[in-house]
Amino acid sequence: MTLTAQARVVADGFTHVKTVGSIDEYTLSSNGLQVLLLPEHSSPTLTFMVTYRVGSKNEVTGTTGATHILEHLMFKGTTQRDRSKGNNVDQLLERTGAKYNATTWLDRTNYYENLASEHLAAVADMEADRMRNLLLREEDRRPEMTVVRNEFERGENSPIQSLYKEIYQSAFVAHPYHHSTIGHRSDIEKVSIEKLREFYNTFYWPDNATVSIIGDFQPEQALAIVKKSFGVYPRSPQPIPAMYTEEPAQTGARRVTVKRAGQLGVVAIAHKIPAATHPDYAAVTLLSAILADGKNSRLYKAVTDKNLSTGVEADAGFNSDPTVHIIFAPLAPGVKHADAENAIVQEIETLKRDGVSEGELKAAIAKTLADSAFKRDGSFAVAGNLNECIAAGDWSLFYSLDAAAQKVTVADVKRVAQRYLNEDQSITGWFVPTAAGGSAALSTPKSNLFPAGGPNYYRSPGVDAPGVADASAAGVGGASGAMIAPNVRRSKIAGIDVIAYPTGAKDVITVRASLPAGRALGGKGNPSIPMLTGMLLDQGTQKQDKFAIAEKLEAVGASIDFRVGVDLLEISAKSLKKDGPLLLSLIAEQLRTPAFSEDEFAKAKQQYAGALQRRLESTDFRAADAFTRAVYSETHPNRNPAPQALLAAIGTAKLDDVKAFYKAHYGPAHMTLVMTGDLDMSTLQSAIRQSFSGWSGGASVAGSTKAEVTRAPQEQVVAMADKTSVSVILGQASGLRYSDPDYQALRVATAILGSGFTGRLMANVRDKEGLTYGIDANLANDMLRAGDWKISASFAPALLDKGIASTKHQLERWYEAGVTADEIESRKSNLIGSFKVNLATTSGMADALLATVNRGYDVRWLDEFPVKINAISDEQVNGTIKKYLKPDDMVLIKAGTLPTAKQQ
Repeated sequence: MTLTAQARVVADGFTHVKTVGSIDEYTLSSNGLQVLLLPEHSSPTLTFMVTYRVGSKNEVTGTTGATHILEHLMFKGTTQRDRSKGNNVDQLLERTGAKYNATTWLDRTNYYENLASEHLAAVADMEADRMRNLLLREEDRRPEMTVVRNEFERGENSPIQSLYKEIYQSAFVAHPYHHSTIGHRSDIEKVSIEKLREFYNTFYWPDNATVSIIGDFQPEQALAIVKKSFGVYPRSPQPIPAMYTEEPAQTGARRVTVKRAGQLGVVAIAHKIPAATHPDYAAVTLLSAILADGKNSRLYKAVTDKNLSTGVEADAGFNSDPTVHIIFAPLAPGVKHADAENAIVQEIETLKRDGVSEGELKAAIAKTLADSAFKRDGSFAVAGNLNECIAAGDWSLFYSLDAAAQKVTVADVKRVAQRYLNEDQSITGWFVPTAAGGSAALSTPKSNLFPAGGPNYYRSPGVDAPGVADASAAGVGGASGAMIAPNVRRSKIAGIDVIAYPTGAKDVITVRASLPAGRALGGKGNPSIPMLTGMLLDQGTQKQDKFAIAEKLEAVGASIDFRVGVDLLEISAKSLKKDGPLLLSLIAEQLRTPAFSEDEFAKAKQQYAGALQRRLESTDFRAADAFTRAVYSETHPNRNPAPQALLAAIGTAKLDDVKAFYKAHYGPAHMTLVMTGDLDMSTLQSAIRQSFSGWSGGASVAGSTKAEVTRAPQEQVVAMADKTSVSVILGQASGLRYSDPDYQALRVATAILGSGFTGRLMANVRDKEGLTYGIDANLANDMLRAGDWKISASFAPALLDKGIASTKHQLERWYEAGVTADEIESRKSNLIGSFKVNLATTSGMADALLATVNRGYDVRWLDEFPVKINAISDEQVNGTIKKYLKPDDMVLIKAGTLPTAKQQ
């Protein structure tokens, strides 16, 4: 939907610049503010985003990381909005249930809010206010410096991040892409408030910013709001400084090596590539996909499938200046770095010599076009991708790259491969893990290969926005604003519980499904068998091998993922509308007739063991893993086997065990399948019936188990070498199931203590004292069984004791004095308001519906939720705290490098 000519005429004070696709660009005449509008009314939500054209590339020696620190300080108060007045950013937004954050990257800084449409004026006023009225106080900088330093330390915990940084530092000698966005530790610690104010007064002006509004709004009204809020500020009094440094031509191959304690050896190969606006960029992205995206990629077949690596991924930088394309390959156990590197280089050289096939190119183009459709699933998806195009220098890349991709030929791919993937402009990196004593450690596979390859956030992107209700507990009506249950179409097809919910998303289908075949079912035998069974589902069927299946999916840009949870095998899939029947048929084929070949079983064992070993590098994982064994009994499904025991179990697993587990637990009897999006109901129902008819079997979910409530205080240290941040967990088994009457009341109380920046833990331990980047309290929402309650945080070793003491102080105050009526009312408003955000995408709605029925509720639960939350009394909220929790009995876990601990 685009603006009408009439709407443009009445946009007083604006100049209409252009229309591309469904987006209209305006300029506010008085100050040069760029405004992008895309009205879309399928959900009563919108995303408001402000993108500033300033990133870490605008920094110099001594101010590295300043852009990111300033991003943090943008939340600390203005002359009009401050925590002391009760109306700062967090206090305003968390009450509405908004999802919000800010990120800093190489070319830009952005601030965004995804929230209910009725809050447009309020959020515009807030963003305009902090554009020019930031207080920038030294008393805010001091604690926030230590917060950002802890964020830096958390990143340094990852050896992959260290390798990523080294590659960039070697790739760029002159250009400021050389340094990471988080900056150097000494600059983080020493940059002055005066330097930050200078940065703010140089770059934070309307003529250096773009306001994007995507979602449910009226264009005329939105423009009037933007003019009223932002129009009071002038252009920058001085020209915005341009970054003009160009990277000199690289004249020879470069190499870097990172050696430190770890579990996983890695080979990375980077090459210089052009900026996102360059005519070759579309061909480069297709080249990258052909090399490393999916099972039919060149490097999967040449490296991963030959057991040289447990997975290869590639990342093409999307930047305003020439950047790099990086291939990452975690080594398989026992593989030498040189062997993996040689295999990658040989495949690159073969591609450069022989080119690619028409089939490979068509599949890569199809994936690109499908990804573009998926990127338009919800206002936040649109705004987030539009933000990167703005940063790259041309917002219309959001559309034009698709058109450019469709024009790429096989000759173009070969040409760009020969031009850019050459040795003289390559940077090769090795991560060589050492054990604590310096000996080589066992190599393992990938997890997330690019932990350093993205922006730095105001708050961790791995956690939902503070206070936002989990999708399974959202309520009051669906994305249309109407009640959810009356719009659900539920039926039994081929023995499967099928739930369909049409949404306003165009040309996108999302599928979520589950059946009881989770890890809990392996407790009486080999605990690795449920996972290995799930891993083999997409490794070929009795009808076709994994490459044939991958070819069909990749040819249309569709995807199917299987995940083994505690109780359930979970299936996530998506496709374009026209490919829905194909998607469902392939899900059915992989579930009904897996090949279970000996060769793929051996690979799955290697990948599973490697994935576990790689997770052992994470302090967060080690703390959480130890916590489960401290609070749950040996027979409880939530208790993880000790890592070495699980590795041994993987080693002794037999294919016959997998086949027996499959026969006992797989079938339609207790399977649920949810479809959301642009649904052709008769066609999809027919496809399910045709694909699944005749399948039988299936088992019910394992019986629920009461968690043991910890009674004796315990403290455990998981000592790890070369870690600059310690992960901490303080908690106990709660004794509460999600369906218990007191669950939601304790959830409200817990959110008041530790959810978001208005939660007491973040407000004090992070904001006031600056002891941590992240701390939160969480009540587990296990599917059927009683779970746990815990506080999770990270601290620098030097601040560990102080951080734990501060955390316990807030816990004790909360426990002894309880929470106030105002806090309860605010948190209720947050939980109820957040449903609009959670359900505004096809995936959010599908996740909510599936979780609701898996917990044993009817779909009406989603409509009843706000009533139930509002009915909780203040007395019930405070009563649950002492009823279920005992601070003196809680378990304390510390994982990382402690000065007095023996490292392992």
